[in-house]
Amino acid sequence: MATYKTKGTCSTQIDFEIDEATDTIKSVRFTRGCNGNTQGVAKLVEGMKVDDVISRLSGIDCAGRGTSCPDQLARALTEYREKAAG
Repeated sequence: MATYKTKGTCSTQIDFEIDEATDTIKSVRFTRGCNGNTQGVAKLVEGMKVDDVISRLSGIDCAGRGTSCPDQLARALTEYREKAAG
């Protein structure tokens, strides 16, 4: 399980698990944020390829903040990728 501390959103943290053998998302859990929306995003991305989630969610803005909970998930996954690459 990986943890990412969010910046600029109502959610404060994202915990996620990646199935490295298939490069898919096994689970996502947001701490705080808009409960229904973050649960929906989490369920929608389960089973998706990491790169597909990054490309679909990157750049989504919430109320002019320059980011959003979905965008923060994309950033978390990007950071995870970079750390895994070494």
